[in-house]
Amino acid sequence: MAMVVALFPVPDVDPVLESARLEELARLGVTHAALFRDTSVAGLVLEGWAFDARDAERAVRAIAGTTVGFRTLQPLVQMAVSSATECGADGKERERCL
Repeated sequence: MAMVVALFPVPDVDPVLESARLEELARLGVTHAALFRDTSVAGLVLEGWAFDARDAERAVRAIAGTTVGFRTLQPLVQMAVSSATECGADGKERERCL
């Protein structure tokens, strides 16, 4: 599964997730998208089993627009986290669980 995070300056108006833009993401293989923002930066997380990270620019532009400059971040590590009690929360069984 490919995952890309894109950071771009917050435009004057919030990015709109219009159906045509979402259809473009689906064509690119994106199955999950999340949009975040603060006062100066917006973040877009895109992921999908059929999504190719080489298409990140097209996917980000489908949401952020063509006039916005952006940076993309690719994952370094992706993992599931489980409860420590399953592997001995007291640390005695730590070596066996690793």
